[in-house]
Amino acid sequence: MNTPYAWQTTTARAGSAVFDEGLRQHMLRVYNYIGIGLVVTGLVAFFVASTPALYVPIFQTPLKWVVMLAPLAFIFFSFRIDRMTAASARTAFFAFSAVMGLSLASVFLVFTGASIARTFFITAAMFGATSLYGYTTKRDLSKFGSFLIMGLIGIVIASLVNIFLASSALQFAISIIGVLVFTGLTAYDTQSIKERYAEGYGHEANNKMAVFGALSLYLNFINLFQLLLSLTGQREE
Repeated sequence: MNTPYAWQTTTARAGSAVFDEGLRQHMLRVYNYIGIGLVVTGLVAFFVASTPALYVPIFQTPLKWVVMLAPLAFIFFSFRIDRMTAASARTAFFAFSAVMGLSLASVFLVFTGASIARTFFITAAMFGATSLYGYTTKRDLSKFGSFLIMGLIGIVIASLVNIFLASSALQFAISIIGVLVFTGLTAYDTQSIKERYAEGYGHEANNKMAVFGALSLYLNFINLFQLLLSLTGQREE
């Protein structure tokens, strides 16, 4: 004979199963967006680097600074979560991925293809393991958020200063600290994406949050890749 307690337990389990499946689909959507974004970035970067008619007027002129800073401008002026639909957020994300590819085309001109491929797979392994940790850990990572953000700000300031100093020692320190910071941010952002998910927000809101979650993790991946490449990449002779 079913008791009210048994009925409530069964209902709670069913509700939990529905929520878990919704969360799984949400995270899968996030990772799919990241994957597609990285493919777009890689294809654009490779195409530009393989086309002298494109990379010569860009990277051998002052226009290179515009291209290098374009992703930052894109972030500040194009992503307005309160004003965007899920569809427009997706479009903006993939457009940003293409702009990032244009900015990263110089990587193929500086480093060998073998070292780029090797660094990419190392980055993917580190990113995947760290993101999995952020998703599965029961430890609250929010207390590390302020330290990671402070570290990120420090890296940005030091990188800007090093544009003028051109110090190899400072660049090495930036790369080491940057790898630690973006590895930590990957776990932190993954947990934040998981915790912000709520079935009650509705399909449209969750789709939009998936895009913005993918953007934060995509940026962590790109920065981690660049920093590891600066540490381990083999330059073209």
